[in-house]
Amino acid sequence: MSILTQSQGLLARAARLAGCAADAFLAQDCLLCGQASGGEILCAACADDLPRRPALRCPRCALPTALGETCGPCLAHPPHYDRTLAVFDYAFPLDKLIQAFKYGHRLALAACLGKELTRLAQASGPESRADLIVPLPLHPTRLRERGFNQALELARPVARALGLPLDFEVCTRIRHTPAQAGLPWKQRGKNVRGAFHCARDLSGRRILLVDDVMTTGASLDECARTLKRHGAAEVTLLVVARTLP
Repeated sequence: MSILTQSQGLLARAARLAGCAADAFLAQDCLLCGQASGGEILCAACADDLPRRPALRCPRCALPTALGETCGPCLAHPPHYDRTLAVFDYAFPLDKLIQAFKYGHRLALAACLGKELTRLAQASGPESRADLIVPLPLHPTRLRERGFNQALELARPVARALGLPLDFEVCTRIRHTPAQAGLPWKQRGKNVRGAFHCARDLSGRRILLVDDVMTTGASLDECARTLKRHGAAEVTLLVVARTLP
């Protein structure tokens, strides 16, 4: 077992314990409205209010299109990933849940959001066919800062539910780049160029690449490029939320 693997495991366990301890105090309350929710993270009303993605969307990048056709940018400059499955728009109140998950260590949300990812993958049929689930990796420095990789925590329940192998070592992040959120959209592709490394041959493998939020998709696209350079036949993005331009 590598030092990175041990570090990821220890950090994730510590963060999970901290998150579970915090969740125990609010086990009967909805995280969004504070009303009794029967032990669920969200009450039924708040769950119904989450901003689900429109059915008519570009199959490649998941941005809305008039008839569900491939959008102009994806036709002009096809990304390295083959399709995107996104459950929600990154909008209120879903954005508050993502922030609580990533920055508030509310790790119980991983199971809740993981169920949504699983439902979408199962409902997508052939679109979500895969041999392997890969979470978008964090650089070790960012991992130490955050204490866990949110993509890995989301991928765990999906892999269990779909009965697919989960591999968080096949692809690593080797460049510690400035946070994408702080950069103009046009600079984000350059920022992550060469940021990932793939450790093995993936010839013919179909990959589900999991992350929490897709904004420009630059990091996911660069990771998909790396996976395909090592033989991956298909890369499908599976994300909780998609940001609108």
